[in-house]
Amino acid sequence: MHSPSIAILGAGLSGLYAATLLSQRGQHDVVLLEARAGPGGRILSVPARADGSDLPHDRVDLGPSWFWPHSQPQLDALIAALGLARFAQPEDGDMRVERSLREGVLTVRGYANWPPSMRLAGGMAALTDALLARLPPGCLHTDRAVRALRCNDKGIEVEAVDAAGRLHHWQVNQVLLALPPRLAAQRIAFEPGLPPTLLRQWLATPTWMAPHAKYVAVYPTPFWREQGLSGEARSALGPLGEIHDASTPGGSAALFGFVGVPARTRQALAPDALRAACREQLARLFGPQAAQPLSDYLQDWAQEPCTATPADFDSAGQHAVAPPSRAGEGPWRERLIGIGSEWSRQFPGYVAGAVEAAGEGVGLATGTGGRPASP
Repeated sequence: MHSPSIAILGAGLSGLYAATLLSQRGQHDVVLLEARAGPGGRILSVPARADGSDLPHDRVDLGPSWFWPHSQPQLDALIAALGLARFAQPEDGDMRVERSLREGVLTVRGYANWPPSMRLAGGMAALTDALLARLPPGCLHTDRAVRALRCNDKGIEVEAVDAAGRLHHWQVNQVLLALPPRLAAQRIAFEPGLPPTLLRQWLATPTWMAPHAKYVAVYPTPFWREQGLSGEARSALGPLGEIHDASTPGGSAALFGFVGVPARTRQALAPDALRAACREQLARLFGPQAAQPLSDYLQDWAQEPCTATPADFDSAGQHAVAPPSRAGEGPWRERLIGIGSEWSRQFPGYVAGAVEAAGEGVGLATGTGGRPASP
């Protein structure tokens, strides 16, 4: 049995950031366990062109895309410290609106959002890639789905299973939960059990993005701009309810939309049929060129077992109020801390929330409090 000091469960942004901060503070006996085949969690940036002909930095986001430096200074400082290039979300031009079949497609004046939405060159995964590069060798273990945490006289026994069904065990002093509260409460057996009130609070906390699906279509050029359009659209007809320009400066042109079909209804839809319906809608809104993307992607987060639970199928997808991140008393109080984005007090569910919650969790785990400095 391995015996590191701290186990971090989940190698999304909060887990990677926490591991980096601990390493920066000289705490190298840390194990980072990820159930998926690779790190990143809900941050998912994929090559813009499925044929592999794109540039290394030319990626589109199937998870979160935006951040807001004016209101999220801690995340902004981390991005700056890592030397990551950023650019503003394209918004110039008119937008398209579909209110009803009778009215057809309307063109209305576009508007600029404030504070401006920013994106990262290379997609949001540029952030997780940069943190991954700073991890100590041997820290990260993928394909390790934690199934049980057992609090004992020596600390906490962590039990995980890999894709082949093999069990893996670690004995640690503390566990940082870098995954959504609801997912942790449903998928991990705690021995002894968590305090009933805390367990109910975690189970009642919706996971951001869990009921959502996102569609992205990639094109040779941003042809909508030639029509004086911003690439932004709103639709009451669907299947996409909200659409934006996902193009990358110096890279591919793209449009993306949030699927407005509820998660439970999507279960009965074939992915190829839903993608075809998205292409038809983009053609209605932006012309026949939109029906012929170079590549397109559909990411249904409700179908991701490392993100969603059955309770998320009927969720409205709102940003929840953060639950308590640890037990107020009992054996788990000093040993188990929630650091996933949903535990952020200011930005629950957001990318900035992952940074805030991880920073505060590391402060609690190390007894330093406050917010650790960015690496």
